Amino acid sequence: MSQLFRHRFTAIAGMFIVAFTPACTQLPLEADDYEARFHPVDCPDCSVPASANAIPPPTGSRPPAPSEPAPPPEISASFISGWRAANWESLPGWRNDEAGAAWPAFRESCRVLDRKPAWQEACAAASALPVRLSNSEARQFFEQRFTPWQSIASNGEEEGLVTGYYEPLIRGSRQHSAATPWPILAPPDDLLTIDIDGAYPDLKPGMLRGRLAGNKVVPYWTRAELEQHRNKGTLPARALLWAADPIDLFFLQVQGSGQVELPDGSRVRVGFADHNGHTYRSIGSWLIRQGELAAHQASMEGIRQWAQRNPRRLDELLNSNPRYVFFRELPQTAGGPIGAQGTPLFAGRSIAVDPARLPLGAPIYLATTWPLSEEPLNRLVMAQDTGSAIKGAVRADFFWGFGPEAGAQAGKMKQKGRIWVLWPRGITPGQADGR
Repeated sequence: MSQLFRHRFTAIAGMFIVAFTPACTQLPLEADDYEARFHPVDCPDCSVPASANAIPPPTGSRPPAPSEPAPPPEISASFISGWRAANWESLPGWRNDEAGAAWPAFRESCRVLDRKPAWQEACAAASALPVRLSNSEARQFFEQRFTPWQSIASNGEEEGLVTGYYEPLIRGSRQHSAATPWPILAPPDDLLTIDIDGAYPDLKPGMLRGRLAGNKVVPYWTRAELEQHRNKGTLPARALLWAADPIDLFFLQVQGSGQVELPDGSRVRVGFADHNGHTYRSIGSWLIRQGELAAHQASMEGIRQWAQRNPRRLDELLNSNPRYVFFRELPQTAGGPIGAQGTPLFAGRSIAVDPARLPLGAPIYLATTWPLSEEPLNRLVMAQDTGSAIKGAVRADFFWGFGPEAGAQAGKMKQKGRIWVLWPRGITPGQADGR
């Protein structure tokens, strides 16, 4: 029966929608000091390093400069709905960016992009070059083969929101104990996932989740209900690992991926596998509404400190968010976690975007500022991830990397920013096969 539960049940979707839609409506998440990150991880090959530092330098002489490609077809207009053609001189700080640091990330993106005709020529040219290029060589490559187009929001605004995320490290164990009592759960066997795309065109596309109760489909257990099952020893899912701290586990669920350090010092990487279908609710916003924290205090550190001062209200705090994330164990590699594109993420060179508005895998020039600062943060990055809170044409989540320092930057990043997508020369935004 468990295999049956894991299938997508289009036949019973109508009954499910009547019973479940109010609890499962996928509303935009609140832009808190951290973002809920839910990755549909698909990793065909997780063995490739995802850090520029992990890639060995080339041997021998420097490579020749990239050759000049054939002139592209003429772009017929400087403005297409939602897009404005730009030149390289209009990109803030383009000449000062260390474009060579983005080169390994671009080569990783090409592992997926080269399946799309619009990107094949540029990716083939990239594959013929070394795994490392100097800043000037990388800059020359992009200038010769791409055209920057600025992404414009539907309301005409050029600026949008840029937040940050990271890969946390938490303490845990493979065995349940008094020191590690909090389960990191795999997807339950009784979790129904119903795909309503196409079957019900009048409804918002997406996936609905629930469980069978007799002959009815009902919402899946909330976080509070799953906690009750934990206390009774009747959890409906297998525990992959056990965490030492419930706040650490909560933030692991918020980020969607991370590493668990075991008592012997070894580490296990876990990534998003599924969730219980309930709408994400910000615990930071809950603390603000309760009058417990001011808005500027509702960061990850501020929430952690409040929990330490109020241990008896910990369940109340965590259960204010009914969504619960389930994980799967991933191969432990030297690089970053696997993003939605199916390739490793690069600290400081990968972002999450809305794939409905921006092409997943594409090189993007991001102009924003450092957290809580007016200091420019202008970089060539790759759109290698997504997030359920990341919606819109001028919206990005900046991947800071692994560990506490990256978490400190991510937790306080909520900046304004602008976005330029680098489209292959001769390809206009939204053109067939461009995405």
